[in-house]
Amino acid sequence: MPNAPIPLLGRIAVHLKLITMDQLSEATRLQGGASSEKRLGEILVERGMLSAAQLELVLRARQQMIAKQRAKAAAEQEQPEPEPGAASATVQHAPPPAPAGPARPAAKAKPAKTGGKEASGDLLALLKQGVERGASDIHVHSGSPLRLRLHGRFEALGEQPIAAAAAEKLLRSALTTEQAKRFDERGELDFAWSVPNLGRFRVNVYRQLRGVDGVFRSIPARVPTLEELGLPTSLAKFTNYHQGLVLITGPANCGKSSTLAALVDLINEERREHILTVEDPIEVLHPPKRCVVNQRTVGPHTGSFGRALRAALREDPDVIVIGELRDLETISLALTAAETGHLVFATLHTSGAIRTLNRIVGVFPADQQDQVRSMVSESMRAVISQRLVPAADGKRRVPALELLVNNKAIANMIRENKTFQLGSVMQMGAAQGMCLLDDSLAKLVKEKVVAKEEALRHCEDPRRIP
Repeated sequence: MPNAPIPLLGRIAVHLKLITMDQLSEATRLQGGASSEKRLGEILVERGMLSAAQLELVLRARQQMIAKQRAKAAAEQEQPEPEPGAASATVQHAPPPAPAGPARPAAKAKPAKTGGKEASGDLLALLKQGVERGASDIHVHSGSPLRLRLHGRFEALGEQPIAAAAAEKLLRSALTTEQAKRFDERGELDFAWSVPNLGRFRVNVYRQLRGVDGVFRSIPARVPTLEELGLPTSLAKFTNYHQGLVLITGPANCGKSSTLAALVDLINEERREHILTVEDPIEVLHPPKRCVVNQRTVGPHTGSFGRALRAALREDPDVIVIGELRDLETISLALTAAETGHLVFATLHTSGAIRTLNRIVGVFPADQQDQVRSMVSESMRAVISQRLVPAADGKRRVPALELLVNNKAIANMIRENKTFQLGSVMQMGAAQGMCLLDDSLAKLVKEKVVAKEEALRHCEDPRRIP
């Protein structure tokens, strides 16, 4: 059985009304200092925010919560699988619809105006079915059956392909007049779409050889927590920094955006600061909580990531969130922002922590790379590289992490262009939370969360998988 996620000590202390959110914010800021290696509990006691007895009370409460979580997980594991043909209470086992054309992907829904669009009832019914079944993506491909991506795997909705003309009509119903014009000019379009009473979607519509295709990525209605994502709550410590660069990396469809959103939400709840995001498009919506949150999307709000980041340095943000580091200009401005006193979070399409550092440096001309290595060694705080791996039960995907936390030894290696040696340092850095992807996969195999065959598909060195 996998370990239950450990509840955050500071949040428990606030819940028990032993400290305030302002005190927690001050303590986490101190913990995030460049030279601090103290635990949050130690800082709370040293600063007189908690007594030693109160800290013991919080620790006992946390242990009780962990015990309850593990008991619940064990009970869920022991529940018998439903008999073949029996009705299931979960949407994961909902029967596929009868083979049908695009007119009946699910129960018929009436056309509705959503954000200025006259979305067709067929499209809304398809999206509703995808959401109810827990699909991460809903696919419409001309000349192919409609499909859902469930737990990382494709599932066709029947066998009948959708004709090119029907697919284009279905997808165009999701576009406003302005979006349709841009799509006709460019042949592809990215946008976010909120559908009342259904959810929010990141949408990509594009032309291909057989016609017009579209993919709808389902975005959670509320910001997920680290626990809900199956991530260690220790990642919350990376929100304690007040300057530097934190990168969330991995291949496509590995949960980077969700992890980023969970970390930003922690800052939004715990600090009184200005968070500025630059995205293309805006995915997860962050309503202001204790922070002021401004979200900008490339296109409607700003011409490019680069233009938005140059302007951001004059807009007094404390935290800058970049949806994706796409090019040299964006990476350069992110490093500059991190060096000039901002906390910068960003995502990058790379498959490991070491490759991430090499990619950051390698995008610059050769005559600038020594200077860039020095900048990265000083401003980089952490690289969280993740994959989503199908679980052994076939009902979900679980995250496997590679985690690099900057320290003096790692900074020296980055500065001296010895990133090939970082793997050994990360292996020995478990006390700081560091780990290699293979170690994370090996742990999941040992706990029987992931099958060995699946771990071998994602690992770097098969010899490290037991």
